[in-house]
Amino acid sequence: MDESEFHVKQASASSHPSSSSIAHKPLALINARLIDPAALDEKAGGVLIVDGLIREFGSAVTLANLPAHARIIDCSGDCVAPGLIDMRAFIGEPGAEHRETIATATWAAAAGGVTTILARPDTIPPVDEPAVVDFLLRRARDTGRVRVLPSAALTSGLDGAEIAEIGLLQQAGAVAFSDGARSIRNARVLRRVMQYARDFDALVIHHAEDPDLAAEGVMNEGEFASRLGLAGTPREAEAIMLDRDIRLVNLTGARYHAALVTTALSLDIVAKAKSDGLPVTCATSINHLTLNENDIGDYRTFLKLAPPLRGEEERRALVAGLASGLIDAIVSDHNPQDVETKRLPFTEAEDGAIGLETMLSAGLRLVHSGEISLGRLIAAMTIRPAEILRLPQGRLKIGAPADIIRFDPDEPFVVDPAKLHSRCKNTPFDEARMEGKVKLTLIAGEVVYEAE
Repeated sequence: MDESEFHVKQASASSHPSSSSIAHKPLALINARLIDPAALDEKAGGVLIVDGLIREFGSAVTLANLPAHARIIDCSGDCVAPGLIDMRAFIGEPGAEHRETIATATWAAAAGGVTTILARPDTIPPVDEPAVVDFLLRRARDTGRVRVLPSAALTSGLDGAEIAEIGLLQQAGAVAFSDGARSIRNARVLRRVMQYARDFDALVIHHAEDPDLAAEGVMNEGEFASRLGLAGTPREAEAIMLDRDIRLVNLTGARYHAALVTTALSLDIVAKAKSDGLPVTCATSINHLTLNENDIGDYRTFLKLAPPLRGEEERRALVAGLASGLIDAIVSDHNPQDVETKRLPFTEAEDGAIGLETMLSAGLRLVHSGEISLGRLIAAMTIRPAEILRLPQGRLKIGAPADIIRFDPDEPFVVDPAKLHSRCKNTPFDEARMEGKVKLTLIAGEVVYEAE
């Protein structure tokens, strides 16, 4: 093998690495289907990891070309891809540890192949002070299995009135800014927020939903809601707010990310913004891509979400938007709720579902049905979120952090809530038959999850 390719052939079979090098010895995953999200393709080969970084990947990584002291994992044809990056997840710390903790959330994430989580700021207290950002970073370091990145508040107390100290929060370690599940009603306030964020080149993530138009709606407005006797939320509640936001982006030049788009109306708005060259990106949730309002069935509160599940026509529009690249990212929208808040009449139950552990397997439904390619699915969960957040992870690239997952896209299983690692068990896929199990999750080359 050419020395310029690996620079590892110098290690001889008779060499004896020191104890320190054994602790950090090279790791090689061979005989794999490598999913390259940058190229939207796959190829046979392997990945060599040295000192927590990707040293090489591709067909040249074979058993014959590895350092003598490397640990070798034969993937037997399983998929190897960058670890998933989830841009929208609620982690209970601080203040809601009964719903989720960093320890339980990151355990679920590791089991689902998620190696980086962007945590929502709507905690108790909210992430609107540098001290809270520091707390999250320290707790993630001490108790987390995967990377946890804080997003900080756009407005103080998430009240939509006074701008948060974006510069100080960014300096403390916040990588994006959001008011979580709340929309900023006042356009003047949001304009000032965007101007302030632009000066720090900070990313604004906004939940686009007009709270007044959404009003008391508990599911998607339409025939099905009428049959169930439930108040509906019109899709225009999302589109009106998103259209306003895009006009403010045009006015300010701020980097803007729509936290969730769930309707064809929103896709049209995003498409125009992108064609106009505005710094706009968007995501949708795995729930809105794989479920529709009919899945609510007989008032299943685990499928009560905000924004609500839409009709099948809207779901297909979202899938088409993902396939074309119009939708940039897929998120879990992980939102744990305990039994006391979900085992209630539909109108009284809290919104939200867990999703960190099932995001990949649910997304593989779209691949198995032929609706999108595996490369596109992985790209929307890895490299595109990494690009939006300006992270070095999320790609198969020499020198990139070795946050890597191995999974079998075809292994069948039935979702058993009792076996999920999240503290709460409000999964919308309760007892669903799925395909695709994560077998190994690495963070910087270190094993943080290995299937039994």
